[in-house]
Amino acid sequence: MRRRWIADTFTPETGHPTHAALTGEQALHLARVLRAEPGQIFDVVAAGFLHRAEIVSVSHDRVDFVLHEELESGSALPLHLCLAVFKFDHLEWAIEKATELGVARVTPILARRTEKHLAQAALKRVERWRRIAHEASQQSRRTSVPAIADPIALKLALAHESAPNRILLSETEQSLTLSAALAAASSTESAEITHTLAIGPEGGWAPDEMALFTQHGWTHVTLGPRILRAETAAIAAIAIAGTFLG
Repeated sequence: MRRRWIADTFTPETGHPTHAALTGEQALHLARVLRAEPGQIFDVVAAGFLHRAEIVSVSHDRVDFVLHEELESGSALPLHLCLAVFKFDHLEWAIEKATELGVARVTPILARRTEKHLAQAALKRVERWRRIAHEASQQSRRTSVPAIADPIALKLALAHESAPNRILLSETEQSLTLSAALAAASSTESAEITHTLAIGPEGGWAPDEMALFTQHGWTHVTLGPRILRAETAAIAAIAIAGTFLG
């Protein structure tokens, strides 16, 4: 199986690209660690298309490819994950695994129970989270990198959410399961995000936040009787959603 890379730049910038390049850390790794040479073949994703690609030039900070035939590839789940900010090491693990499982977008949410120092530091961590998503996308052989949004307050996030199916994991919901809600949700053949899933912080959503979700028409669901850590709940929920949306 050929190594897969996600291009940093490509031309032309509209339509199907014919040339692509890796730059920065990716180029450095390919050139110095893997000792890439012109003529070698890799799989390269450019503009969302997967191609068999041939190296045409190598330098320490840039590797250029000519793109040959387009290859078959899967698409991301039409799923947006709203993930409350919690301990960064656990959150980064969740972002990595959510990427591997195929989410299209992740929005870090500043919840009432997000620890103050984490909320204050979150914006400075976004580029790191984007690098984690990029690396996980290549490792899992995705053809797209999930968008990692800047952290945002819950009220603003709910006001801007446009997915037709909005689902909240709730510790107070006892009867409606995530699977049942997904089965009952409207479905459409679309490249756009059709479902959004919200996962709370350690300690759960505050009562006023739960009320806010209800006001915005979110469906409250349960994953079962066990109390799960936030990152565990996120991965379990995405895996379940994938069986309906994949």
